[in-house]
Amino acid sequence: MEKKCTNLPYLELLKTSKAVQDRMKMELTKENLSITEFSVLEVLYFKGKQTIQQVGKKVLISSGSMTYVIDKLEKRGLLKRIACPSDRRAIHVVLTDAGNTLMDEILPKHKMLIDTIFDSLQDEEIEFFVQLLKKVRMRVKN
Repeated sequence: MEKKCTNLPYLELLKTSKAVQDRMKMELTKENLSITEFSVLEVLYFKGKQTIQQVGKKVLISSGSMTYVIDKLEKRGLLKRIACPSDRRAIHVVLTDAGNTLMDEILPKHKMLIDTIFDSLQDEEIEFFVQLLKKVRMRVKN
């Protein structure tokens, strides 16, 4: 007797997430960036100067991994570290001109990719989809 799959929403979420990430990786590889590197640049592009810890929280990676990613992006000249004058323990990171220029170039392509991925959904479906994802996330937090 065949058993019914009871975790279908979970499996579909994982498969969809992997498919989207794989597509993102493919596109970002053309820019010589990982998803994490792009995410760090994106946070700095939209939020401006941030501490390394603030960026790490926003891109959901550990502080050890953040240091590695920041080092790589700094070596490429895309961001720079700035000591915080009021707290010697804190280090801020900010995009360089080269980092801003790169993001100016790739963000329109990124937006087009995201739009293409989700263009099979109607506006109402997108709103409902987002509500459902938030509802699941809130349940997980409790």
